[in-house]
Amino acid sequence: MTNEPSFEALPERFNVTAHLLAINAGRADKIAYIDDTSRVSYGELDARVRRCAAGLLALGLKREERVLMVMHDSVDFPVAFLGALYAGIVPVPVNTLLTADDYSYMFEHGRAMAVIVSPALWPNVRPAVAQAAAGGRTVPVVLAGSGAIPAGSSAASAGSDAAQAGTLPFARLLESAPLAAPADTRADDFGFWLYSSGSTGRPKGAVHTHANLYWTARLYAEPVLGLRENDVCFSAAKLFFAYGLGNALTFPLSVGATTVLAAERPTPAAVFKRWTEHRVTVFFGAPTGYAGMLASPDLPERAQVQLRLCSSAGEALPREIGERFSARFGCEIIDGIGSTEMLHIFLSNRPGDVNYGSTGRSVPGYRLRLVGESGADAAPGEIGDLYVSGPSSAVLYWAQREKSRATFQGEWTRTGDKYSIDERGCYVYAGRSDDMLKVSGIYVSPFEVEATLMQHPAVLECAVFGKLDVDGLTKTKACVVCKPGHSVAAAELQAFVKERLAPYKYPRFIEFIDELPKTATGKIQRFRLREREQG
Repeated sequence: MTNEPSFEALPERFNVTAHLLAINAGRADKIAYIDDTSRVSYGELDARVRRCAAGLLALGLKREERVLMVMHDSVDFPVAFLGALYAGIVPVPVNTLLTADDYSYMFEHGRAMAVIVSPALWPNVRPAVAQAAAGGRTVPVVLAGSGAIPAGSSAASAGSDAAQAGTLPFARLLESAPLAAPADTRADDFGFWLYSSGSTGRPKGAVHTHANLYWTARLYAEPVLGLRENDVCFSAAKLFFAYGLGNALTFPLSVGATTVLAAERPTPAAVFKRWTEHRVTVFFGAPTGYAGMLASPDLPERAQVQLRLCSSAGEALPREIGERFSARFGCEIIDGIGSTEMLHIFLSNRPGDVNYGSTGRSVPGYRLRLVGESGADAAPGEIGDLYVSGPSSAVLYWAQREKSRATFQGEWTRTGDKYSIDERGCYVYAGRSDDMLKVSGIYVSPFEVEATLMQHPAVLECAVFGKLDVDGLTKTKACVVCKPGHSVAAAELQAFVKERLAPYKYPRFIEFIDELPKTATGKIQRFRLREREQG
């Protein structure tokens, strides 16, 4: 299936930070960011970004060298990210919920020459810096945001004087005179890296260009979301995620909107607080978050919020959640799918044309195809592997040739997701390639069973995966989390599914648990449930 409108080509010389600053040159007094402690205008943002660029160069960083960003969401994040790009330095924002071993791996794998870290996250980053210092490489450490290094966890107290010697506050970077002109970068120059979640192994560093940020805004934020200058945006997904980076940086800056940032976890209470205090008009979330909010006793009334549009990504949005949310707030949830490799959403529903239960149609500028088991295009209604082609695709995985070849196949990028196309021409999610089940020789989509279970009034969350029976045959098992104050018998849930799906699809086994294992993005980790099942 194709969707190929014509778009203007970017000039060969292109710096994405310079582009975004130029867009907002006439909005010096307008508020760009509101974080937990401050409000920053577009004029202040411009100055801070260019000062940060000069400060990074003053640290000795050179063109295309990497700076690791382990940062909570505050205005320091976009300043550091855009400042690095302005200077031609490669920012590498990473998940703030990882272990010290993860950071050590990414630090060495990416050969980072500096680290910008929030003080509260320093204890898990320190071992990587100390290891480099022990090897004779002193890496500058910049402490971002407010707060001090937790007591007893500084590099000095750990006996790493070399690492501590390079530590300085983020404000020190901003003492440099603003860099007058951006680095002379090309549209296809390496701009930044994003690491995958690494749920099935070591994380993969997806290398993106300066142009990729531009294209996600040009192809999705403008024509699909219809973002505008008077919008107030808030993203539950943090800035270090590909999804969050677009939601809270590229997209609002491309139209001059205002963005709310929050360092804390996006609990229902935290989200409601931002909605009501800052009159958020566009919210970016994930299905798990929407389910939790709808189950919260503190859910605001429609009159308390000004939401005009919501977005969902991370995994497919169950129909029941979308319909309940829209009924509550009179606001559509635009469900879509993107990836770290494609940087943002390339398949999506659209305002005024939302088909809950589907992921909609291809975003203009992207081409999609479904590939069946034979390697040929899937037949109508057949489940196939989803491939995407578009201008925001990463170039490669850094230093992982075989994984790069498996994912980036000429103009096509293999997503690892399975879909079918319904009679309306909408794409219907059928699970991850490694999550699909074959029961009695027939494909069963875990998501289809999950979406059906979610319609039961007692079910808050669930995950469906394959369990081997005594004969070694795959049968479906569901782990179910009930809503607070609710309970239900397994037999009732099984009958509920049988009434709504083909009988072979019902879960043969049901287990009630308190919480589902998830990634930091809120994606359910079915492989952990499988591992637990195997003992």
